[in-house]
Amino acid sequence: MKFGGTSVGNGKRIRNVAKIVLNKKKEDKDVVVVTSAMTQITNSLVEISKQALDVRDIVKINNFIEEIKEKHENAIDNAINDDKIKDEVRKVIYSSIDELEKVLIGVAYLGELTPKSKDYILSFGERLSAPILSGAIRDLGNNSLFLTGGEAGIITNNNYGCARPLKLEVKERIIPLLNEGIIPVITGFIGGTENGEITTFGRGGSDYSAALVGAGLEADMVEIWTDVSGILTSDPRIVKNVRRIPKMSYIEAMELAYFGAKVLHPRTVEPLMEKNIPLRIKNTFEPENEGTLITNDQELSNNVIKAISAIKDVFLINIFGAGMVGVSGTAARIFSALGRANANVILITQGSSETNISIVIYGDGIEAENSIKELKKEFKDSPLIKDISIDNNVCVVSAVGAGMKGSKGIAGKLFTAVAESGANIKMIAQGSSEVNISFVIGEDELEKCLQTLHKTFIEK
Repeated sequence: MKFGGTSVGNGKRIRNVAKIVLNKKKEDKDVVVVTSAMTQITNSLVEISKQALDVRDIVKINNFIEEIKEKHENAIDNAINDDKIKDEVRKVIYSSIDELEKVLIGVAYLGELTPKSKDYILSFGERLSAPILSGAIRDLGNNSLFLTGGEAGIITNNNYGCARPLKLEVKERIIPLLNEGIIPVITGFIGGTENGEITTFGRGGSDYSAALVGAGLEADMVEIWTDVSGILTSDPRIVKNVRRIPKMSYIEAMELAYFGAKVLHPRTVEPLMEKNIPLRIKNTFEPENEGTLITNDQELSNNVIKAISAIKDVFLINIFGAGMVGVSGTAARIFSALGRANANVILITQGSSETNISIVIYGDGIEAENSIKELKKEFKDSPLIKDISIDNNVCVVSAVGAGMKGSKGIAGKLFTAVAESGANIKMIAQGSSEVNISFVIGEDELEKCLQTLHKTFIEK
């Protein structure tokens, strides 16, 4: 059972989570818990780690430490009733906060923030929430222990900021605790190298942690508890009449997560898919709601398209040049240059004439600047490329559904609906899985486009 930041946002919510966990335990189930940091804590750790680079900002560090101490102190008071357990948890929290303060002051005096030290700083969000949740479970009458991801057996490489698992020793470390009736509370987002150094999986990585723990234990089920009742048919902030999707396949969930459905981290599905472990998305604030069940079955619904998602934080690069025609290795050079810029490429198309390559990259102004700089450097004085242009005012819309596979005329209907919304398509891509068609439009056309597509394919 993995609980997100809003689920553990304050002391009362943490106590509510502890009750949900114990209700599951009463069903005679072995339960393992993975927790995120409390709401906004990771964001503020990111911010303070940047500010700490300036030694003149020591006052900001002191203020931050006081704020974080107060927030977690309040959480302990509201999550735990027993004074003895409160004192034990408080001791752990204060020790961690003292450690965090020393690290931030060290960064300030050195004037250097390495990826390794940044991971270490960001890990404190989960390392502060896990002891409180574990304490609340103990307060409600069940033995519990908190562990970091590394201590729980998620062994990763040392690619700080976006670590990859090397091996899982979860079974060896967690099963003995379950045999003793202990409920382990594991920090999400965090792994550990073989030397015990802390690594992180990148933003939103707590879902991925839960999937790795579930895969390592060969669990019967992994549940992601969040603040929505499952995966919805579109973004409720833009589209009215969105619906909960009761069931979907792993491949549909992966496509949706990758193309903007924020309820699930894109890397979550893969470890579970390999072991055929069902995944359920549940709402902490409506625990009786069934949510969305994700399995290997590609269940076809009445709707060919199950959901429509969008990503806004992207930019489009168009590379044009007749000199590219028939020249092998040009694409390799383009992607090598983008690799040097650390660009996260999400869509690629090339016209059959080979004179134009369009690439959509995730990110903002900095990523765009770096990408263009590296491309121009790569093709400086080259006759292959005539022009490189960039469009920042774009977004990617994705239509996802297993029913699209082999369904005749679906692309035609889809693009007719896009035209009716008044949107102008700049680029189209379809994966070989055929469960997703993605296209790029202007950001100012997104709202009307999503609403029209949802009305046409889902509300019909």
